[in-house]
Amino acid sequence: MEFDSINLETEDEILHDPFCDPNKPLKISFEDISSAAFKIKSGVVRTPCDRSQLSDTIGMDVFFKKDYLQYTGSFKERGARYALLMLEDEKRKAGVISASLGNHALALSYHGYKLGIPVTVVMPVVAPIMKISQCRKFKANVIVQGKGMGEAKSAALRLAKYHGYTYINGYDHPHIMAGQGTLGLEIVEQVQDIDAVVIPIGGGGLIAGAALAIKTLYPNIQIIGVESERCPSFSKAVENGKPVYVEIESTLSDGLAVPMVGYNAFETARTLIDKLVVVREEWIAIAILRLIEYEKCVVEGAGAVGLAAVLAGQLNELQGKRVVLNLCGGNIDTTILGRCLERGLAADGRLVKIVATVSDRPGGISEFCKLLAGFGVSIKDILHERAWVVSDVFSVEITVVCETRDADHTTELQKLLLRNYKKVKFVNFPQVYPDIDMCSND
Repeated sequence: MEFDSINLETEDEILHDPFCDPNKPLKISFEDISSAAFKIKSGVVRTPCDRSQLSDTIGMDVFFKKDYLQYTGSFKERGARYALLMLEDEKRKAGVISASLGNHALALSYHGYKLGIPVTVVMPVVAPIMKISQCRKFKANVIVQGKGMGEAKSAALRLAKYHGYTYINGYDHPHIMAGQGTLGLEIVEQVQDIDAVVIPIGGGGLIAGAALAIKTLYPNIQIIGVESERCPSFSKAVENGKPVYVEIESTLSDGLAVPMVGYNAFETARTLIDKLVVVREEWIAIAILRLIEYEKCVVEGAGAVGLAAVLAGQLNELQGKRVVLNLCGGNIDTTILGRCLERGLAADGRLVKIVATVSDRPGGISEFCKLLAGFGVSIKDILHERAWVVSDVFSVEITVVCETRDADHTTELQKLLLRNYKKVKFVNFPQVYPDIDMCSND
């Protein structure tokens, strides 16, 4: 279609979302959340909130709210269904539209299909292929357009104006926030004597609704928001006193990659959050790994940031307390999952790359490998190089990728190799384990 045909309004009017006005932000109420809980209870899963096997290891009584068990794999179903149910009959017939990287698009497509409401979703080219195909499976009209969420949103708002669709913001629409708040109601019903609830933050809709529900019923429960260091949009909003645009980088928690938090979400949540934490990427990878190994939960990066903050030692004040962590999404791309696990193993000190110079005489490389095997190390890959070795011609440089039991095993391996070889270098993540010295004898 030709957008130039819309010539009766200014660009600002075309791209204006009436439900998300920066000059008149809307705060939802506890009554809105109660209404949402009643209306959506027959259409969304009441997900479990189970005690974690990791509790004893990390020194907290940890409970996981498993909203990745929703039919489409994320908490987004709560808000999507409520927003669709609140549409007037005329707007239901016209249909709805939204821009999304994946989870909101999936939730809107699925519940639109179940309720007989036409849904169009605009997804940027960086959206996971799996999520695009799933939306089409639910009969949604999927348009792949825009390099990022900003361009996709602009396209969606233009289409909404041209076709008369209702635009539903995935994190800032009041009905979306109210629907997400039902997760908070379930948490306080399922777990007694909670000290703190840790909630991931992207656009802010989840923490706005859930924090309001929890704080209204139990004001003493601490609300902790967690962001990725690559998209700290809520932290920047707090610093500036209002939502501001933040340049985001690619992140394992792509579901949180929102360049600017919602105006309504920020207005609702800003006074309800007791602490904000920003976590590094390597800890998100480790958290994904821990959840698979200990909990048998396959969770996307956005759902793992709460555990990442705990593992990184950023919430040590909660030691001995009862804490609920939200596993809010499980739609991780299968190709990304493999990379996450490898990075998690590397960040955990269990997958190590070693560059060493050994004798090129017969048996030199074999002796090195036997030394590793005898120490309980599993070799995954090995590569040797002769031409660019700066030492004597009777030496060869080898690069070995191997797997150890844990970071302590890696440290002991390093000491063993440094006793037996002059030139050894470990390539790892010293920023995660600063006590591991990756130097060599060189």
